Amino acid sequence: MAKPQAPAASPKTPGWQPLLAQAWTERGLVAWLLWPISLIYALLVAMRKGLYRLGVLDSQRLPVPVIVVGNLVAGGAGKTPVVIALAAHLRQRGLQVGVISRGYGRTSQACQEVTPTSRAQDAGDEPILIRQRTGAPVFVATARVQAASALLSKYPQTQVILSDDGLQHLPLLRDLEIGVFDDRGVGNGFLLPAGPLREPWPRPFDFVLHTGSTPAFDGFQGQRCLARHALRADGSQVLLSNNLKKPVVALAGIAQPEVFFAMLRAMGLTLASTLALPDHYDFSSWLPNEYKGSTLICTEKDAVKLWPIESEALAVPLCFVVPDSFWQALDARLDTLPSLKTRPSA
Repeated sequence: MAKPQAPAASPKTPGWQPLLAQAWTERGLVAWLLWPISLIYALLVAMRKGLYRLGVLDSQRLPVPVIVVGNLVAGGAGKTPVVIALAAHLRQRGLQVGVISRGYGRTSQACQEVTPTSRAQDAGDEPILIRQRTGAPVFVATARVQAASALLSKYPQTQVILSDDGLQHLPLLRDLEIGVFDDRGVGNGFLLPAGPLREPWPRPFDFVLHTGSTPAFDGFQGQRCLARHALRADGSQVLLSNNLKKPVVALAGIAQPEVFFAMLRAMGLTLASTLALPDHYDFSSWLPNEYKGSTLICTEKDAVKLWPIESEALAVPLCFVVPDSFWQALDARLDTLPSLKTRPSA
């Protein structure tokens, strides 16, 4: 069997990004050449924060607690599984949860609710996945305050809002910040573009949650794993094993696709080939039926966009197990928030 070739990368994702990501792991020649530019970036970040701190630029506080889940480094670190786990935990506590997001990768700029029929190009792949996995109301908008206001207007019983990303979205005041880090930690420690950091490190968080296997510094250690089954487009399940009738081609349009492939292999699955696609790949250049003789396996985030053109593809759910110590610490902090205490439940 000839090794399948990946479809052409989306124009939105330049081919130099993997090279830059590699440069961000150490303070090598490329990083030092870009370091003077990072000083300008640092100055702009500091000035912007100062304007908000002085009240020159306005920040808005919502009538319900806001928990921001974000990562300090460019590229995904596992925020979406954390948001899904948080929503499930808060609902188990009996709280009404809503989720807001920018909806990265969508072509629409409108503030809108994510519904079961929303398309990825309108709402973004991650907000659709969060809506599917949690059933919580999800709103997307470039301005998170606008998304939150629309959510509270339609669902006034909401008691807690989770912001998927938004650490640097200062117009929205937050009650808690959860920093999510993977095995990259803070990379080479430089700010963009010399390094991966969006803000100087160290910076305070209410909680630090590690999604990788080798944390670079203190925080709560979660554990990522894949389900032993995959999902079909109709919602039915398929047990993952080497008894699949066709050769398996695994694909992933996420920040670190090789992690997904390694997890599949660790489960004992034999992969005939892998396709590492750009993060948030939109499949606009994908050729339907190009891999007709293979079983396509992807992430749930990819399936949101792939199923409309490859209905036979299988999506493997990602599980994220959070330690009990994190939930206990989070619950203790939530119990101290006056806005949560005074907000009536449904």
